[in-house]
Amino acid sequence: MQSKTTGLAAASKRTGLKINRGKSMVMRINTIKENPLTVEGQRLEEVDSFSYLGSVTDKQGGTGVDLAARIGKARVAFNMPQNIWRSKEFEIRTLTKLRIFNANVKSVLLYGSETWRRTKKGTPEDRDFHK
Repeated sequence: MQSKTTGLAAASKRTGLKINRGKSMVMRINTIKENPLTVEGQRLEEVDSFSYLGSVTDKQGGTGVDLAARIGKARVAFNMPQNIWRSKEFEIRTLTKLRIFNANVKSVLLYGSETWRRTKKGTPEDRDFHK
């Protein structure tokens, strides 16, 4: 992995780009911990999970952490337009409220859901995975 990282840094430098060591992190999965990865002699931070494009990825490979984060973001998106949900004086139709909900809340909740791992909770495979 170090040789690939060094090669990437060299190729980047030739094209005028630079790897930002402050934003670059390493997450090792199913590997024996070896020497730390470095870029231009400086060590890259090792993490157990990270967020990328709003989705959380962790070493376990599960979707529980990402799903909890999505639910939290959807809760915030739902609570923002409280004046619309409670509106009586403007007579906003239920259909209009449903369209706002689908566009603003459901889309936040389900973003990236096509990549979530699907299991039946409590199956032997699921229990073995979390050991």
